Amino acid sequence: MIVLAHTSDLHLDGGEHSTNRAARVMSYLNGLPDAIDAVLVTGDIADHGHAAEYERANEVLSSPLPVFTGPGNHDTRAAYRDVLLGQPPTDSPVNVVHRAAGALFAFCDSTVPGRSDGYLADETIDWLDRVLADNPEGVPVFVCLHHPPVTLHSPYLDAMRQHGEQRLADLIERNPQVAAVLCGHAHTAAATTFAGRPLLVAPGVSSTLKLPWEPGETFDYEHPPAVAFHVLDEQLRVTTHYRVVP
Repeated sequence: MIVLAHTSDLHLDGGEHSTNRAARVMSYLNGLPDAIDAVLVTGDIADHGHAAEYERANEVLSSPLPVFTGPGNHDTRAAYRDVLLGQPPTDSPVNVVHRAAGALFAFCDSTVPGRSDGYLADETIDWLDRVLADNPEGVPVFVCLHHPPVTLHSPYLDAMRQHGEQRLADLIERNPQVAAVLCGHAHTAAATTFAGRPLLVAPGVSSTLKLPWEPGETFDYEHPPAVAFHVLDEQLRVTTHYRVVP
């Protein structure tokens, strides 16, 4: 059994609001028993993509647990790569493989510089194809990215979804070792299917998106942050639990 903590959209901007909420989430996760195998953060680590915001992220995300991150549309590739990954600050897609607890986590960069919506560049699709082809038989894979490649029935959000998703769907359909697709961006917990696999969206840390049938402004900045727990069992079935962080 593999247990994953999944959160997203910290939007660290140097202010107390986002920093305190992200710190609450990490304090909660760091205080849990040893059953958690990894913490996954699916994008928008920073709010403006400044180096100082990633330096703060390194502090906030400090943990005895493995913590794996990927970029979102508020992140900037060069600063993200430089500060968080210790790599040369280039503007090419930030595609990274992580391994923990007998599973592989393929973080795919769905961002398009200068845009809020998402698209997987051809080089990212080719990269993921190679990662899946080289993955040993029997090793489950979680495909992690920021933009959901599906409609979530929020007009505000769906205008910024991932496009060109059929290429990703075709790739996943050919690779039964993919256990689930994990996303962020939505600032609301959601679950559906994509290419015949679970597609699971993490709740946001910095704020919560109001659904079209809920009253009030688009975002609620006072609703408590939350985290998703994904459990992969021996039959490669994924069960997800959501918890509000006190």
